[in-house]
Amino acid sequence: MPARHPRTRPSLVFANQEGEILDYGGLYMAGAAAGEMYQPESEDLIELPPGSEIFTLPQRLPVGIEAESGDFAVLTENPYQPGEPVQAVAAFMAPAHTALYSAAFVKQEPVTEAPLLPLFAYTAVGWAEGKFWVTALRSDADIRQDLGQFNLAGLERKTRKQLKLLRHNRLVQHLGTCCLTYGCPAARNYFLGRWEAPLPCSPVCNAACAGCISLQPSGACPSTQDRITFVPTAQEIAEVAVPHLEKADRAIASFGQGCEGEPLLQAQVMEQAIRLIRQQTSRGTINLNTNGSLPRAVERLALAGLDSIRLSLNSAQTEHHQRYYQPKGFSLADLCTSLDIMKGLGRHVSLNYFILPGCTDNPREFEIFSQLVERHRPDLVQLRNLNMDPDYYREVIGHSADAPPIGMRNWLQALRTRFPWLRFGYYNPPLK
Repeated sequence: MPARHPRTRPSLVFANQEGEILDYGGLYMAGAAAGEMYQPESEDLIELPPGSEIFTLPQRLPVGIEAESGDFAVLTENPYQPGEPVQAVAAFMAPAHTALYSAAFVKQEPVTEAPLLPLFAYTAVGWAEGKFWVTALRSDADIRQDLGQFNLAGLERKTRKQLKLLRHNRLVQHLGTCCLTYGCPAARNYFLGRWEAPLPCSPVCNAACAGCISLQPSGACPSTQDRITFVPTAQEIAEVAVPHLEKADRAIASFGQGCEGEPLLQAQVMEQAIRLIRQQTSRGTINLNTNGSLPRAVERLALAGLDSIRLSLNSAQTEHHQRYYQPKGFSLADLCTSLDIMKGLGRHVSLNYFILPGCTDNPREFEIFSQLVERHRPDLVQLRNLNMDPDYYREVIGHSADAPPIGMRNWLQALRTRFPWLRFGYYNPPLK
């Protein structure tokens, strides 16, 4: 179904000192890209997807657009209670949606006291026609993580039954925490016996990503979930994967999850597990989400039966990749080698490309990313929002704009035109 856009321009929304979200018709909503403010077009806006959340942004003032002049203006106090402080707000969108603009805000003085934002994505949001609107597009029609797909009461019953049945399996017990404590959609789908099931296996990593959601240094922004603390055996992994691949609709089993480090550091146990799985079933897709740091390990896994790989990438520029991942013993060149190995063996390759308006659609980034696509020919680009304070991310990678961004909708259309064979989405696709 085509996305519905608002008939009228949305107004700015803000939070009062109690954290209540209010709209203000005196200013239209604005969007931001790499710290610059923009006026969203109607085509940039969709209704806030079910399952999304709205966050307040501490010590950040909302920016809107004046109706008469079209100038950008900072809202410094509550228009309904003069003198009362306000905060900017942003939307954290449900899965399968990709941001076109970030929330428009400025930090309050002194800016050094504004706290680092938690590890979420911050999309511009406004109010019109009795509902919230966000600057976004639906990037994948797959419903596997849509809010309406989860009956929480039935989910808990099935989860606790499986936990009791497989109480000896440490991996299942870990996934139970992911499901019941963190609400991980992938873990939920495993216990519901459908679609994509997670297979985390690595408590360690060979990178120190600035936006890592499972491990952050002391004093930094807290991680959003706990990392797995053990390496499961090949038997434990197969006990999760085989029944799922045999019975689930559009079945996928994926190594490499947000609750672990780098799975390639456990290549030996993954190789054993893949062979064990394929001895018992040929059904479904075995996938690996990875930083692509160890190409020879990728080759061994592909020869063992790995069907697809998703390579995470914040930027196609070597220096930006280095500054974000802070890799230990690998580089962007290793990721490209892993891509080439999988393609050479006839396997499916996705790029898990972290999207941040103003950085992703920077003209230089667009051109270098296009060269990477042309040279290495991945099959799919997954449009995943970067979960990180946007100001801090630009600081980390040393972003500098020598030209205005081309706009995320223009960026996507340009790639589709330049590479008509390239697919775009959000999720790992089932291949069998």
